[in-house]
Amino acid sequence: MADWQELVRQRLSGLALDAPEMDEVHAELAAHLEESYESLRTKGLPEREAMQQTLEQVEDWQDLRRRIQIARVKENLMSKRVSQIWLPGFLTLLISMSLLLLIQFLNPNPIIVDRSGWYMVAPVMVIYLPWLLSLPLIGALGAYLSHRAGASQRIVLLSILFPVLPYLTFFISGFPFALIVDDHVVHNIMFAAFFTGLVAWVLLPGTALLAGGLPTQLYSSRRLAQRGVASH
Repeated sequence: MADWQELVRQRLSGLALDAPEMDEVHAELAAHLEESYESLRTKGLPEREAMQQTLEQVEDWQDLRRRIQIARVKENLMSKRVSQIWLPGFLTLLISMSLLLLIQFLNPNPIIVDRSGWYMVAPVMVIYLPWLLSLPLIGALGAYLSHRAGASQRIVLLSILFPVLPYLTFFISGFPFALIVDDHVVHNIMFAAFFTGLVAWVLLPGTALLAGGLPTQLYSSRRLAQRGVASH
């Protein structure tokens, strides 16, 4: 009886994967080959011929090793993106939006910033202070989850600021429209409204997120460095 896992291990030698991943690949391929072999044997083929036809299913072991390597690298990269960016990002975005909707539903009095002389723009800026005060904790959560998943500093920063990215995208995409309309409106109404909206929904929330996220990232990095020193 052939040792299919040993056979696969020999033919895929040099596969640059971690030991658990390599064992998983060997086990899956060996199980597939063994199943094919047993199927041929039940059809009445001699052992040698069944073995030969089973091995012929893989035309080029070197090419198979290369394709497995590429597939695993892509899979690992996607898994890291999910754990380092998308999971922390969408979680903090969900919490942020839910809190904002809850605060608006409870109807606390927002801070309204207005300036005399800016007619037809009312209000100029609406700031929900309870929401802003909650954002440092949300930024800290995003930094913690992303850093725990092994993200780089750039990715951690992106995770911290993720809740304001939809607003930033909206204002960036709307900026050309504001400039076009602004040429046909007196007193620079559109541009003023655009700028104050950018401050209220991107710059201030982003600063609040960073106020909680950056110290968390710094603390987590120091703890990781201390553990590294202690392990040596």
